[in-house]
Amino acid sequence: MADSWLLLLLTLDATLRVATPLIFAAMAGLFSERSGVIDIGLEGKMLAAAFAAAAVAAVTGSAGLGLLAAIAVSMALALLHGFACITHRGNQVVSGVAINVLASGLTVVLGIAWFKQGGQTPALPDSARFTPITWPLADTLDAVPVLGPIYKELISGHNILVYAALAAVPLTWFIVYRTRFGLRLRAVGESPAAVDTAGISVTGLRFGAVLACGLLCGLAGAYLSTGHSAAFIRDMTAGKGYMALAAMIFGKWRPWPALAACLLFGFLEAVAIRLQGVALPGLGEIPVQLIQALPYILTVVLLAGFIGRAVAPKAIGLPYVKER
Repeated sequence: MADSWLLLLLTLDATLRVATPLIFAAMAGLFSERSGVIDIGLEGKMLAAAFAAAAVAAVTGSAGLGLLAAIAVSMALALLHGFACITHRGNQVVSGVAINVLASGLTVVLGIAWFKQGGQTPALPDSARFTPITWPLADTLDAVPVLGPIYKELISGHNILVYAALAAVPLTWFIVYRTRFGLRLRAVGESPAAVDTAGISVTGLRFGAVLACGLLCGLAGAYLSTGHSAAFIRDMTAGKGYMALAAMIFGKWRPWPALAACLLFGFLEAVAIRLQGVALPGLGEIPVQLIQALPYILTVVLLAGFIGRAVAPKAIGLPYVKER
């Protein structure tokens, strides 16, 4: 019983770590798409940010500077997306895919040119990473039944970006549903013409939304390479941007249900990691490839009809042309 309880806690602990970039990216997509701008480019912004964070941290030895670089690169790509889709009214899906392709290729090319390690960055020392934070009395309270292990294994021991991701959810909810900016953001995603008639800049609101998206994607990318891992690896996002997009749709463009979807995906991936090399009674050892595919299979199954009717903002994907 004690071993099963500890295994459950360790799995939930891994769930939080795996779900962190999904949470950041899902909240990022929510800002963008609530304003009416489709953002398929979450994956590319995360990947570029992960490379920028690891590269700058490797050169300067500072995780903080790496984080700032990640945010700057991600927001620059967000502005590029906004310039193509908002200013010039280009196809939003094509622009997002182009950002993904650009990031996938450019990170490898720059990695090879700068570090000569096959597209990877050098391994980062602990001083250049976001390391786990041990909360006060974590070891002392470990002996307390039930609550002690929860405090030590599940609450304590994460790096600052994990806590920031969890804090991003109520913050996103507050901004979207309890501020004037959030009210206008939701309005511009439903009826940009009405917002424009009220004398509010549709362009300004949408650029603000894509910049918020870029900020959060920068945090997600920095976590991947300087928090969860200790270097940048080629295509290390591994579809997490698309999974975050699916989680946002699964949550029907709302922060708390999107968080639940991210945790569900994270839990499945954590379980998949635990099952690698484990023989199940009557089934034997499950192939690693099948285990790794489980989170993506679940994504497809959920979106195929188990989430009910997800109603997107009415103006999503539609460029706004100001009436004269």
